[in-house]
Amino acid sequence: MLYPLKFNSILKDKIWGGTRLKSIFNKPAVTDKLGETWELSGYEGDESVVTNGFLAGNNLTELIEIYMGELVGDKIFDEFGLSFPLLFKLIDANDNLSIQVHPGDEVAAERHNSYGKTEMWYVVAAEDGAELIIGFNKDCTQEEYLDALSKDKVEDLLQKVKVKKGDVFFIPAGLVHAIGRGVLVAEIQQSSDITYRIYDYKRTDDNGNERDLHTEEALDVIDFSASKDPKTKYQAKVNESTNLISCDYFTTNIIQIDKPINLNYATLDSFVVYMCMEGDMLIISEGEKLKVSKGDTILIPASLNELVLIPENKVTLLEIYIKN
Repeated sequence: MLYPLKFNSILKDKIWGGTRLKSIFNKPAVTDKLGETWELSGYEGDESVVTNGFLAGNNLTELIEIYMGELVGDKIFDEFGLSFPLLFKLIDANDNLSIQVHPGDEVAAERHNSYGKTEMWYVVAAEDGAELIIGFNKDCTQEEYLDALSKDKVEDLLQKVKVKKGDVFFIPAGLVHAIGRGVLVAEIQQSSDITYRIYDYKRTDDNGNERDLHTEEALDVIDFSASKDPKTKYQAKVNESTNLISCDYFTTNIIQIDKPINLNYATLDSFVVYMCMEGDMLIISEGEKLKVSKGDTILIPASLNELVLIPENKVTLLEIYIKN
């Protein structure tokens, strides 16, 4: 019998990383440059490993191999096989991340034998004045863009958005973007690690080398049109599920609870993932209990239909699944 699954965090140090994944989410950082934790991943070479119950020690790909549609949903297994379709991260930008763009499915398959990368961000914390870069501030031509790039002025063409805790942004493939210094986000994305870096502030590594840019590869991927207001508007209702993002690749809702709630996923035919953004709670399913704390990411197998969530204090969850 399957049950709600907890996994190890895969730690990734980055030149722009910091200490907040440890201080806010209690992640076991060993340096002060922890940039990302991959919270749930089936990405080859970075498969998450179960830490609770009788399946502890098995990785996500092994579980899909054994349980197939019971774990991920029948239609999802038919489409993706042993590949887990989504990747869940926490990202701490202690410095500006490079400005980048991701290819869509077609280009990623052709060039990299990979899925494309459409993603979303939920802002967990942001320092005063912290910003994201999202798209262009006006319609732009390829020529204008290349000219600005050659003069180190590409930032002048891009839209900067001040952010605060709870803000949500949808980043489809082709949208130029960057996380700015002082922002901590939860990221939900297609399971892909294909990134085209278009500008990196002339930063150098310990040996004085600038990081590689992918100017040519990015050109036929970038959406050069002006970005509209990129912030997702929502009004979370307490003790209910409120939709944030619905796209072909994932549906993300927010659930804020201060009393026990019952959830039924019988008609979904998809795994469900909870990312706990604040608070502590118990998940009860088929008589099994699992304690969940801030920073935990939990996989609810598709075969589990009925759950009870019992908060110990005010809880904020992201609820993610794939709609058929």
